[in-house]
Amino acid sequence: MSELWLTAAIMTAIVAARYLAVSGLFAWLTKLVRPGHYDGLARQMRSEIAWSLASAAIYGVPAGIIAWGWQHYGWTRVYTNVNDYPLWWLPLSLFAYLALHDTWFYWTHRLMHRPSVFRAVHAIHHASRPPTAWAAMNFHPVEAAIVGLFIPALVFVVPIHASMLGLVLMVMTIMGVTNHMGWEMFPKALVHSSVGHWVITASHHHRHHELYRCNYGLYFRFWDHVCGTDKGLSAP
Repeated sequence: MSELWLTAAIMTAIVAARYLAVSGLFAWLTKLVRPGHYDGLARQMRSEIAWSLASAAIYGVPAGIIAWGWQHYGWTRVYTNVNDYPLWWLPLSLFAYLALHDTWFYWTHRLMHRPSVFRAVHAIHHASRPPTAWAAMNFHPVEAAIVGLFIPALVFVVPIHASMLGLVLMVMTIMGVTNHMGWEMFPKALVHSSVGHWVITASHHHRHHELYRCNYGLYFRFWDHVCGTDKGLSAP
């Protein structure tokens, strides 16, 4: 049992360190590329970091327990032998995880914008005005659980190679941070291209923080387009 909780503690530390490293990198990049962009936001950023580190535990403890169960008892459908499934399943599983996570995020995110739920839970995230690179995991514990426990649940249902799962987590982390930086790091040619029409970047998500009742997606603009909640791009 001590090994179980040690694994949970280690996983929490890894999630926290990953957050600090990636958010710190893009906060430094913001200071370099957009000097003064975060001026006057020191108190807000301290709050973002505090809530995000609390979220790291909500992500890390269940992930550590699942990792322990996978190692010792074969829990989950994560596999390490690349020949266990056809090679074409590697990229398809990556897309499946991102698409399913995006769907879950879109609908739960819309739910959290219902007035009563917003006041009780989601208002903490929107207290970041404007959001910064530290805001990616700036969640109330209930929201952190809703957002962060979907991927750990999915590994029990949809098979995925360990390397692809790592890539899913990398995409989730980098997009979560870059979409909250408060400025667009990608060139306009990409953002306004056919790719940008379907993939979310900071210009799209910043509009959500401006108008609140739109642009709910996490990775893709698919559900926003289908449901008529896509209100285009901001100019952060």
